[in-house]
Amino acid sequence: MRPRSAVLLALLPCLPLSAAAQEKTGAAVYETVCSDCHGTGKDDAPAFGDRKRWGKLVREGLNDLVPAALRGIRKMPAMGGNPALTDLEVARAVVYMANAGGGNFAEPTATDSARWRKKADARK
Repeated sequence: MRPRSAVLLALLPCLPLSAAAQEKTGAAVYETVCSDCHGTGKDDAPAFGDRKRWGKLVREGLNDLVPAALRGIRKMPAMGGNPALTDLEVARAVVYMANAGGGNFAEPTATDSARWRKKADARK
């Protein structure tokens, strides 16, 4: 290996990851942010996996669910109380919880999350 290549390889772990590589999955967001309330039903949050409670929400669809999660609803703060999350991470968490409650939603895209952000901002 050339000396220059060795130096570049040694520095590689120090470089920041791209934003896409740092994005959290819906499961990871649920575990770190949402599970405090949705894991137990605290403050009347629909509990994870409760098909009865999530059934109505699933029928409402993601065009209502995700904007509500982005802006906050009832006792749930905007972004689940973690403003460091991206809109896409919040959308992934909503899809993860909704699917565990009987939904069959596809992984959201950046385009989806941008559309949902506009809806959330319009309802404030």
